[in-house]
Amino acid sequence: MDRTAAWLAANLPPDGEAVIAHGDYRLGNVILAPDAPRIVAVLDWELATLGHPLADLAYACLTYHMPPGPDGMTGLLGAAEPVPGVPDQASFVAAYARHAGRAVPDDLDVYVVFSMFRLASIVAGVWRRALDGNASDPRAMGYRARYRTMAERAWEIARSLGG
Repeated sequence: MDRTAAWLAANLPPDGEAVIAHGDYRLGNVILAPDAPRIVAVLDWELATLGHPLADLAYACLTYHMPPGPDGMTGLLGAAEPVPGVPDQASFVAAYARHAGRAVPDDLDVYVVFSMFRLASIVAGVWRRALDGNASDPRAMGYRARYRTMAERAWEIARSLGG
């Protein structure tokens, strides 16, 4: 976590555009229309803040950078087969860019590292609350391995980007 924090401080682009960032934007926090591939509601806004517009996009892309498995780290990284109906990251990001009227971002992976670091920090806090005896999630004691895996994966991506 310390190495990734230092890497982020040195590699995140300078402050730029600020928008309302959801903070937990993912398929599990949207309601889809029953008759069309369209989002009709976005739920779970308690992590919302002002931030860079790529922060939510990168967070939604975390599934492409996490391994599949039953341990809460379920993702698509290294999956043997594509998941029917789920686009690859390049197609997903291209669709975002098209709908947002933006160019496909060159520096999205920096924000992926940021999003994974941020999520690892949140998960570490849940684990800490379990150690202190005040976690609301009964599975929280098992979150140590989860946050460590996220932190290691964030560092792995950061190292692959250089800087």
